[in-house]
Amino acid sequence: MSILKKLAGQTAVYGISSIFGRFLNYLLVPVYTRIFLDTEYGVVTELYAYVAFFTVLYTYGMETAYFRFSEKEKKYDAVFSTAFLSIAFTTVLLTGVFVFFSKEIAARLHYPGHPEYIIWFTLILAFDSLSAIPFARIRQKGQPLKFAAIRIINIVANIGFNLFFLVFCPWAMKQGNPSIAGWVETFYNPQTGVGYVFISNLIASGIMFLLTCTEVFKHRISFNRSLWKEMVIYALPLLVVGFAGIIDEMTGRAMLKWLLPGTPDENLAQLGIYGACYKLAMLVSLFTQAFRYAAEPFFFSQAKEANAPQTFARVTKYFIIAGCLMFLVIMFYIDVAKYFIGENFRSGLKVVPVLLWANVALGAYYNLSVWYKLTDKTITGAYISIAGAVVTIALNVALIPLLGYIGSAWSTLACYVFMAAVSYFLGQRYYPIPYEMWKIFAYIVSALLLYWSSIFAQSWLELNEPAVLALNSGLLIVFLLFLWKMEFKKPLQRN
Repeated sequence: MSILKKLAGQTAVYGISSIFGRFLNYLLVPVYTRIFLDTEYGVVTELYAYVAFFTVLYTYGMETAYFRFSEKEKKYDAVFSTAFLSIAFTTVLLTGVFVFFSKEIAARLHYPGHPEYIIWFTLILAFDSLSAIPFARIRQKGQPLKFAAIRIINIVANIGFNLFFLVFCPWAMKQGNPSIAGWVETFYNPQTGVGYVFISNLIASGIMFLLTCTEVFKHRISFNRSLWKEMVIYALPLLVVGFAGIIDEMTGRAMLKWLLPGTPDENLAQLGIYGACYKLAMLVSLFTQAFRYAAEPFFFSQAKEANAPQTFARVTKYFIIAGCLMFLVIMFYIDVAKYFIGENFRSGLKVVPVLLWANVALGAYYNLSVWYKLTDKTITGAYISIAGAVVTIALNVALIPLLGYIGSAWSTLACYVFMAAVSYFLGQRYYPIPYEMWKIFAYIVSALLLYWSSIFAQSWLELNEPAVLALNSGLLIVFLLFLWKMEFKKPLQRN
């Protein structure tokens, strides 16, 4: 339990920084959805979908390779410097290519007048990728507080510059004070519009890179060619895994613009609505991300322990419990949570429960896929991810024209469930872990039944909003009592 408590504690610290940061970012959603048109917000949603894809290209699995070879070789400095120099070289190369072809890329994306979008995003990718291995080193050393502090500074800077450019500068220009307006005009152009979302991110990423540079200067930088070859062989299948994962997560959003039956502007508006409502499903995603930050080095460090399979099984069960609980909290109080997005975007709230379960399934897959990383069968992980990407693309092509963006949400859920199931069955063959599957299914089914009970009661009894909140609070207590009975209540001992 002490090991699990340590994992839970580190997950909590990573989670607090992520949740706090995303909560602050949530404060931008009302700003964006009230300042920008739905078509303009669609631009933000689309471009960030592409950035997520290229983030994987820039890091190409080197973070996981760093954790694996740090524990395997016990040559922390050599592994760190080799991984960092590898990413630094490829980052400079890729950045140069994208900047050189920025006009052509912008034209291909139907933004012919804005090659600066491509340049800004490329520089964001460069700063973020150069920070990846230093961040991995901080996680590997078990320093979640330092990790969290840098992340929070990054997020606060991003939010601060967003508010500065999108709120303060337009306000200052309208005040009629010539000195203030003249000062603002030296760096602010109202025509840039959504571009200030990207500029703010770029400045924040640059600050984050400077803060992580201290990890680089602590080590003697050298390049071990033979070690690098081993790391690349291990990491390249993870590049495929990463690409497929981004396809699974982002393809739906990227394809909406092209597969919906409306005009380009109408489709972009639908994409903006979907992207805004996707934000409400991010709490589970944030938890999954925080869990990954803590769990990846944890899994590698515990792999040689005799009771490692039992430990991994318990971690997975507790993850599912947390995911079910977060699903119920968000959906039971969706009438409150919906105010985070503008009224014109709330027509898409029906996708939220589907996307919440999709994120729970994704987190389950991260847990169930630990076996191929520990057994060096990363190529098998690549095959699973490719199959998942095929499922995602096929379902999006089939469902988006019929169901709109709800089809994209169902495609995402189906993909993650498929990948989790395949990974479970293969994992039991190569690295058996005694998962308590009956309990896992019991928690998922219980959460679904309670949610459906709430929906049925609301439609049957025609409850007002306070009554709905009271009902849902009672159902949430029922689920907590069920958890207590299943996990914490000890059976009475007979004499």
